[in-house]
Amino acid sequence: MIGKLRYALVFLVCLTGCTQQVMPWERGFLAKPQMQLDTDPERSKIMKHTFSSKEAATGGYGVGGGGCGCN
Repeated sequence: MIGKLRYALVFLVCLTGCTQQVMPWERGFLAKPQMQLDTDPERSKIMKHTFSSKEAATGGYGVGGGGCGCN
């Protein structure tokens, strides 16, 4: 019984750490280039275009056309 209570207490303490909100003055830090998931957006755009051209399909990335890569 004590073990279950102890696990429940640890779970509740961990859960309270997930409820923090980002304050308006902290949002500037999250907008920095270092915080982005995609570190090189130009390379990513080229790779998506190449992938959609080679697969001869529109990959849902806003690229139209077929497999020739001319679009």
